Amino acid sequence: MTIQLDAPVSRPRSTPAVDLLEGERLLCRLPGDGPDRPYELFTVTPLGRTLGAEITGVDLRTVPDGELRSELHRALLEWKVLFFPGQDLSSAQQRAFGLLWGELETNPMLDAGDTADVVRFGTGARTFENIWHADTTFRETPAMGAVLRMVQVPPFGGDTLWADMAAAYDNLSAGVRATIDDAVAVHDMVPGFARFLDPAKLERLQDRFPPVTHPVVRTHPETGRRTLNVNASFTTEIVGLPRAESDALLRHLFAQAHVPEYQARYRWTEGTVAFWDNRATQHYAVGDYHPHRRVAERVAIAGDRPF
Repeated sequence: MTIQLDAPVSRPRSTPAVDLLEGERLLCRLPGDGPDRPYELFTVTPLGRTLGAEITGVDLRTVPDGELRSELHRALLEWKVLFFPGQDLSSAQQRAFGLLWGELETNPMLDAGDTADVVRFGTGARTFENIWHADTTFRETPAMGAVLRMVQVPPFGGDTLWADMAAAYDNLSAGVRATIDDAVAVHDMVPGFARFLDPAKLERLQDRFPPVTHPVVRTHPETGRRTLNVNASFTTEIVGLPRAESDALLRHLFAQAHVPEYQARYRWTEGTVAFWDNRATQHYAVGDYHPHRRVAERVAIAGDRPF
């Protein structure tokens, strides 16, 4: 089977496949891109066309009550990644906020903070998060979302980008969508973690987290959006395709996260808290600040099996 990624155009061979779509893209933030409903309990400042918003007027040191939690949840589904600048949370307060959305994951691949379910980034001299990925898709039930608290920022750099994977799916060619709509792919922890785990630890963790399969296109369990569900960190092959065709198609799908129209980029300040929907986005932490340090703590909220 030959996969037609996009209509042929006259273009230098070195140009990546992601650039084959030119002109205006379909950018729907909401299902059907319906009218916005106002927020009553805080102020929302959009950062991008389809995702990303700063939230002000909320003090996360006090655990949000039912009404505020409900409105924040609606904002998460609508904007996909929320930023709360000027917060001054402890690790315990960050955990309490995350627990409003479900049980917290532990991640034995990464350095732990005060408790096993808090991951601390920035303890070493190198960064490994500068690759587009969704968190823990190598699990049978990947994370629903994550809450990250910025503890220390470098004097320059260290931004994080998020990409809207529903917008990425919406703009794929009809031929690609027909190929992937019912396909499944293998997700494996090894490509994402082999770079910085010693071989003995990697082998032990492979036994605990064997490869799993997930749909290439998942349906968001709350919004119903069709969302591209492969990432360069953990997805290794599309089941049923010859390896060369699988590799070519995955390269094309991975490249969709690089499209600026699907992205929001955030410049951190100390104390800012980010809360993102891992089912709808991928993210990339820019590693351009060395030799300075960028320290952050993250809790991940357990999710369900993609369908």
